[in-house]
Amino acid sequence: MTSPHPALPPIPSRADHWKALANAGPLDLLVIGGGATGLGIAVDAANRGLQVALVEAEDFAKGTSSRATKLVHGGVRYLAQGNIALVKEALHERAVLLANAPHLVQPLPFVMPSYHFWESALYGTGLRMYDALAAADRLPATESLSKARTEQLLPNVNRSGLRGGIRYWDAQFDDARLALALARTAAQQGAHVLNYARVTGLLHNAQGQVSGARITERESGQSIDLQARCVVNATGVWVDQLRQLDEGQSGQTVIPMVSPSQGSHLVVDRRFWPGENALLVPKTRDGRVLFAVPWLGHVILGTTDQSRQDLPLEPRPAHEEAGFILTEAARYLAAKPSAADVRSQWAGLRPLVKPPRSGHGGAATQSLSREHTVHISAHGLVTVTGGKWTTYRAMAEDVLRQCQMANLIPVKLPTCQTAHLPLVGSPGQPAAGASLTHSLQQPAGLAQYGSEAALVQALPGADVAVDAGGTLSEAMVRFAVRYEYARTVEDVLARRSRLLFVDATAAAQAAPRVAAIMAEELGAPVSAEAFLGLAKQYQMG
Repeated sequence: MTSPHPALPPIPSRADHWKALANAGPLDLLVIGGGATGLGIAVDAANRGLQVALVEAEDFAKGTSSRATKLVHGGVRYLAQGNIALVKEALHERAVLLANAPHLVQPLPFVMPSYHFWESALYGTGLRMYDALAAADRLPATESLSKARTEQLLPNVNRSGLRGGIRYWDAQFDDARLALALARTAAQQGAHVLNYARVTGLLHNAQGQVSGARITERESGQSIDLQARCVVNATGVWVDQLRQLDEGQSGQTVIPMVSPSQGSHLVVDRRFWPGENALLVPKTRDGRVLFAVPWLGHVILGTTDQSRQDLPLEPRPAHEEAGFILTEAARYLAAKPSAADVRSQWAGLRPLVKPPRSGHGGAATQSLSREHTVHISAHGLVTVTGGKWTTYRAMAEDVLRQCQMANLIPVKLPTCQTAHLPLVGSPGQPAAGASLTHSLQQPAGLAQYGSEAALVQALPGADVAVDAGGTLSEAMVRFAVRYEYARTVEDVLARRSRLLFVDATAAAQAAPRVAAIMAEELGAPVSAEAFLGLAKQYQMG
């Protein structure tokens, strides 16, 4: 099939990129934050013809947007909570993502094992409603399973007391690579996108309205004042820090919008959960949800939902969180993983919206809204936070609609077209009758590059593996530098490839060779030392 996206030329040099950004103003829109939300806004705005720039203080998806449970879903638990509108919106967006990025978002069957006679009937009723809300998806229907069929689909399930199960369908994805596809799509649509460019201050005009931002390029230390008609704060759990630069400058008290929640994950070998079906336990002993998701040749176990008040860039799973995941997994797995079996452990901070005047502190975060909110300050700073990866595109559309209503961007714009905009690398719709067993369950490889796989293979070192498992080639490292904005060893091993997230020890072993290849590409020394320290944090024990 002919790709809808011809291969892009290599990205400009860092110096040229910075120069282009410095000369870009005044802009229609400046987006601060290179996670799912900010990148989605940049894609939508650029696609509608606005002059757009996006800056990110770290790497694209460095924070929450690379640390999801890797599920694109409507949210079965939100259905149980009665939030039909959120579920319906998310299921619609799931269908959009399956169509626009099939190399990075793929169907995934889930099985809920039943150990009580009432579970299959109760959960089956809810999941058939879930199917009805997603009628346009054309994914297989929910089905009730006998005990024998459940055992067949879940080879390592705990058979003691098992009565049967329910199978339904959702989707899984590679979150960091999807964010990268959004960044590259935004650039393709004409936006300026730059990682490692920190906002150090907001600009205000004579009337006190936000009119741009001071941006510092972290590699050179150079700063520019970039003018923009509208500035969007899409910094996730860190939105309140940027709001302080706006509202705090006039002596106002900034009431926090975000109540962070930490979700932790453990990664183990596929022998603990073989087969292509994911496990969903809708209610653990403390009321949370447990997943076992086959992903890139490994299995993700999670997730927790812990309130957290500090905002580290590299959150680590607490000892009790890891213990909870292993203990709960042991209830449902016949062969039970221990701490010694964990290949990688990682956590992400969810930007849950704090209820107005709630005084919410350390209470359980399961009850907080997963919907997004948009706030426009008296000075015109637009802040968006909350929401979930699945609905990033709908969030972007809503942000631009509210910016129009506030007269911060032109009111007369083309309507949103991103529901039908394939992302960079999209190979187009899967062929009719194609198997629903897809590449995201297999060890990482060329499939995640979609229509650009041939371009990767044409680079030097396509057949030379960098890691012991053979999932990362020298050519992939070169592609990350030339086409995917990679600047550090971490960028390559954590987000261009996902080796750090599936096997921290293997990632550490590959780091020196990755640094050497990057040095060749960048024409400057590249150190692996910082990454080696980071990799230790992902190792268990």
